[in-house]
Amino acid sequence: MIIVDAHQHYWQPSRGDYGWLAHAPIALQQAFLPADLCAQREAAGVTFSVLVQAAPTEEETRYLFELARTDEAVVGVVGWVDLEADDVGARIDALLRDGGGLLRGLRPMAQDIADPDWLARPSLDRAFDCIQDCGLAFDALVGMPQLPALCRRLLRNPQLSVVLDHAGKPAIADGRFDQWTSWIDELAQHPQLHCKLSGLLTLLGEPIHEDAIEPYVADLFSHFGPERLMWGSDWPVLTTHADFGHWLRVAVMLTERYAPGSQADVFAANAVRFYALDVDLPVPDLVGAPP
Repeated sequence: MIIVDAHQHYWQPSRGDYGWLAHAPIALQQAFLPADLCAQREAAGVTFSVLVQAAPTEEETRYLFELARTDEAVVGVVGWVDLEADDVGARIDALLRDGGGLLRGLRPMAQDIADPDWLARPSLDRAFDCIQDCGLAFDALVGMPQLPALCRRLLRNPQLSVVLDHAGKPAIADGRFDQWTSWIDELAQHPQLHCKLSGLLTLLGEPIHEDAIEPYVADLFSHFGPERLMWGSDWPVLTTHADFGHWLRVAVMLTERYAPGSQADVFAANAVRFYALDVDLPVPDLVGAPP
């Protein structure tokens, strides 16, 4: 089975634009580059990946284009652009040109913006219209404080292709469920919204066992179905709690439990469709189907 990792990162702290790393675990405050991942990815049987921004600069997005050209597994990049810039349309056009087909989406780091209602600001309408008009996806990096604003943005841009990163970061470590699932219920009413099965293990507190993520995964399958979920490693953030292959095995097991027979969608086809990736997937076996 071809597997597409819908969410992974590379970063080089010496670039100086990863401000959030100063508050991250020490183990993450180092460079993570293609040479650090390729062997693990190959051993796990992952064929392709989508590389996602980790710094709020357009320069880092161009750096990711450079890295992607050295890593043949990377088939798309989710970058960053200043959505509040007066010339946001020209900036997006420039990234599309410089990416040479690699740019497949954009992601502001909304979870780090002080105003939890930022995503719903009318002043961002032009930027979101440009994202939509350019055929790009929007990655929603949000936690529960930003979910109401995301819901309002979906109402303002009902045709925007949106994916919820890391399932909206439920409070798994605190055992809280009801508030998160109520927002997921509302978000799932928007058919253009997808969700990434990613980042859940890193939301666990110590010494909470990884089984604690199962009710959240079950809820995601219940709300989105296997047609709107896509697996992502969230490497190297993942490394604080598990290795690459382990999280993949856990996700495969849970997918088989809650959506038997849907691995091809969750682990490849959904990401390929959502990001319009240039990946040829196997044609389903139709032996026995009516002509």
